Amino acid sequence: MAEIKFGTDGWRGIIADDFTFDNVRRVAGAIASYVLKNEDCRRGVIVGYDTRFASQRAARLAAEVLPQAAFRSSWPVMSRPHLRFRSP
Repeated sequence: MAEIKFGTDGWRGIIADDFTFDNVRRVAGAIASYVLKNEDCRRGVIVGYDTRFASQRAARLAAEVLPQAAFRSSWPVMSRPHLRFRSP
């Protein structure tokens, strides 16, 4: 299984090579595992997207994976500018 790399501004990879919908599901599953172990999962998770290619589709996939891990996530998710104003 290929390694997924993150940098200071998020996921580092080539679209359709590293950044695939299967890998989006892997990352969402990993985030779910982390939240379940280390956070209060009753608070849920906010999924956002930006203007990059396939960002909205990737966010939708993540929002579909997260509830399978026993905590809430909702669609529609918000674009990144909206998240800036909702985050504490």
